[in-house]
This record gives sequence, C-alpha cells and structure tokens, in this order.
Amino acid sequence: MSSYPQAPSNPVLPAAATTRTDLMRQPRVLLALAAVALGLIATLLTGLSWGWLVLGMVVGLFIWQPIHGFLVLYSIFSIYPALRIISVSLRPTNALLSRSLDLIPAGASVENYVSLFTEERFLLWLWNSLTVTISVAIVGVVVAATSAYAFSRWRFPTRRPLLIFLLMTQMIPAGMMVIPIYVIVAQLGLRDQVLGLMLAYIVTAVPFSVWILKGYYDTIPPDLEEAAMVDGCNRIEAFIRIILPLSTPALSIVFLFNFLSSWSEFIVANAVMAQETSYTWPLGFNSLIGQFSTDWGKYAAGAALVTIPVLILFMSQARYLISGLTIGSVKS
Repeated sequence: MSSYPQAPSNPVLPAAATTRTDLMRQPRVLLALAAVALGLIATLLTGLSWGWLVLGMVVGLFIWQPIHGFLVLYSIFSIYPALRIISVSLRPTNALLSRSLDLIPAGASVENYVSLFTEERFLLWLWNSLTVTISVAIVGVVVAATSAYAFSRWRFPTRRPLLIFLLMTQMIPAGMMVIPIYVIVAQLGLRDQVLGLMLAYIVTAVPFSVWILKGYYDTIPPDLEEAAMVDGCNRIEAFIRIILPLSTPALSIVFLFNFLSSWSEFIVANAVMAQETSYTWPLGFNSLIGQFSTDWGKYAAGAALVTIPVLILFMSQARYLISGLTIGSVKS
C-alpha cells in the first residue's frame, strides 16, 4: 500500500481566489444591468421604441459575457434582413418607401400578399419552379448515385480522366454555359418548355453530385455487397438493398444541393424561358421590376413566401446535414 498522500478527487479553489473572481464579476454585472436600464429608459422616453431596449440588452450581454454577446449580435445581423423583407411586405401601398426601422409597420396589412395571388401569376410561377426543381433533384440523385457507384467500384481505363473531366466542368462560370445550353435546347425544340430547363439544370448539377457520392461510396466496405451476393443477391439488388440505405445522409445532401442550385437560378432560365406561362418564380419576380417603378410590396411578399419550401426541406433533412456534409471527405 502506497504511503504517499492521495490528492483530493474534487479540489476546491482557495477562498481568496473565489473571492477575487466574484469581485471581478460584480462590476461587469452592474455595468450590464446599467446598460439594460438605460435601454429601458430610452424606450419609455421615445414612446415605446423597442429597438432601444434590444440595444441595451445586447450591450449588457456584451459587457457580462462578451462571447455570447458577439454570437447574439451576429445572429441579429443575420436575421434582420429577412425580418425587413417581411416588414416591407406588410406595409400599405402608400408607405412602401418609408425609411422607418420598425419591424411591424404602422397600418400593417396583408394587402400585398392578396395582390400577389390575385393580380399576378404567382401560383403558376411557383408550380413551374417546384416542377423543375423537384424533378431535377430526383433525376440528379438517381443519375449521380448510379454513376458514382460505377466510379467507386470498377476500375476501367478512362475512369480517372472522366472524374477529372467532371471536376473541370465545375470550374466553368455559369455565364459561359448560357449560349451552349441555349443552342442545345433550341435544337432539341425544348425552348419555353419545362423539360428543356430541367435538362439544362441536370447537366450542371450531376458532376458535383457524382463527386460527393463517389467519396462516400469509397468509405463503404465492399465486403457488405459480397456478403449480400453470397446470400443470393445480384449486383443491382446489393446496391439497392445495402448501399442505398447506408448512403442516406449523402443522398440527402445531394438532393438538397440539386434542389437549391435550381430553385433560385435566374441566368439559364432567362435564356431558355421566354413565354410568361413558362416562367419560374425568379423570372416572374423580375417582371415586377419596371423601367420607372417597382412594386416592392409584392416583391417582398413573394420573397417571403418562396423561402417556405426551402425551410421545410432544411427542417426535414436537418438530421442528415452535419453527417452528410463531412462524410466521404476522408478515407477510413
């Protein structure tokens, strides 16, 4: 048995150090409370302008916990533009150009939302966008999943050059692709058609998706497929029953990438689509911008509404985002 004294399992700080820490915190807490009090007083003096109270609370948090204060301030700066869009959409027609910073404007109404649905073809624009985007996302996932599996599992002569070629296509700016895409779509007779825009988006979305899925497939041991084939599965059945379920995080990220890349795209859609009946929502919103005036109320209302499908998609796939973004980045 050792004769050395055992150190206490829960060491206690000396009383002097604890007292010194408390004395250092007290002035910061008092200054933070003073900042909140000043914000409250300014709010009462300015007729309940709540921005002063929020400012006082943020300054107080900065004084008390600087790191937390910075994170809160960054969050406010990130969220504020979206809140301003909603604020502009709620303004009455005679107050659209107001410089007021109130998030809930005086005389707030849903008039702009009603006008967007009744006076414009917003539902048609949204339907065209959803049709194109969901089709591109699904077809892109199917094509990329099978192509990436072939690149991951088979060693054929042109494998490496093809992978490099797919990567090089991502280095071409989107503006340089407009003319070739327009010529191809026009020669196929698919101009002003949803199918033509879908083909244009799929061509640009698949290469990056192939690289994401190929990196993920490389992390799945081939022994799993071999075991499935020993049990009676063929190659296709092993891919569907074993590989695809294990690839759910990566497939989810690819679906999300394809969806976002085509949901708000404007340049290619503007070149391919010319008739108003085939407009997607970016083209429809562009038609609200006139030469001498712009209907900012409808524009802001539409901008707020088109974020809803993206938010729903992010919320439904949130559990896959972190693992899907990092998975396949390194080999095990």
